[in-house]
Amino acid sequence: MTDLLYSEEEEALRAAVRDLLTDHCAAAGVVARAESAAPHDLGLWKSLAQSMGLAGLLIPETLGGQGATHREAAVVLEELGRAVAPVPYLTSAVVATEALLDCGDEELLEKLATGRTIGVLAVGLHLGPGAAVPVVRLEDGTLHGELTGVADAAAADVLLVPADDGGLYAVAADAVTRTPRISLDLTRPLATVTLDGAPGRRLGEFGPAVRRALRAAAGLLASEQLGLADWSLTETVRYLKERKQFNRPVGGFQALKHRLAQLWLEVVNLRAAARAAADALATGEDTDITVAVAQAYAAPVAVRAAEEALQLHGGIGMTWEHPVHLYLKRAKAGSLAYGTAGAHREALAELVDLRAP
Repeated sequence: MTDLLYSEEEEALRAAVRDLLTDHCAAAGVVARAESAAPHDLGLWKSLAQSMGLAGLLIPETLGGQGATHREAAVVLEELGRAVAPVPYLTSAVVATEALLDCGDEELLEKLATGRTIGVLAVGLHLGPGAAVPVVRLEDGTLHGELTGVADAAAADVLLVPADDGGLYAVAADAVTRTPRISLDLTRPLATVTLDGAPGRRLGEFGPAVRRALRAAAGLLASEQLGLADWSLTETVRYLKERKQFNRPVGGFQALKHRLAQLWLEVVNLRAAARAAADALATGEDTDITVAVAQAYAAPVAVRAAEEALQLHGGIGMTWEHPVHLYLKRAKAGSLAYGTAGAHREALAELVDLRAP
């Protein structure tokens, strides 16, 4: 039976990432950056991707990466979720990387492994595995069209664009127009990508590459949602121990104890589901089913944990200065990312042949 417990190496990786985020990703800085014209923290990305080598976790050592598995990437995403870090890790180090691994493009993989190049798959954030993917037109060797809802496109150096000839094309980001769109989660901004005669290099067939990338995205997003939910629970418990009413800690009230106990159970179950998805992606065993289970469960728990954190922090939780609103917005936006919980439940029903009448 697969061991879903964290290994010593994974715990060491967690500690290193958490220390970095503690020093360089304070909540006040994230709030200030979200309100600015440059929401991505490229300095933090440089530390994660280049100094720690985390951009190449899923890339083989022969191509300059770390040759690690999705389990290690999941640990990184847990910590990024705990800090709602505004870095394009999921979109570049996971989604774009998985698409390139399927295409076997060594040139771009080597660039992404260094962290100096950020890649983004030009597919809407709301699309999950198996969804119909919008494409652009290939005319006279150049690409024309518009793709909406592309996450982290503003930070990209290269875009991976699906075209109507069935190919996936690498397009330089400065060859397209990226129009920012207002999104609920300001730490993971969206943009519309417009191509008007942009040149591109064909990497391979987009069908299997995009499906592989979106499946990995959905599976590892659960780990980010786990980190978010765990932070919400931990910080709420800490606050309720300190906040007093009628000269006693608020956390001592039985009704609140029951709410926190229920939330703790849900977070524990979420950890099991997220770890199972990461392990399935790493081993290739029952991947589709395990990823569908994880995402069907993860999004509602993350939203509920953030909502409980906001409510149980009382008046201070409603203020912009308190970071809990960042977590609620990330949780809400994440519940629509890479397929909704309902879409994953429907996919799971198909996979196990338990479709509704």
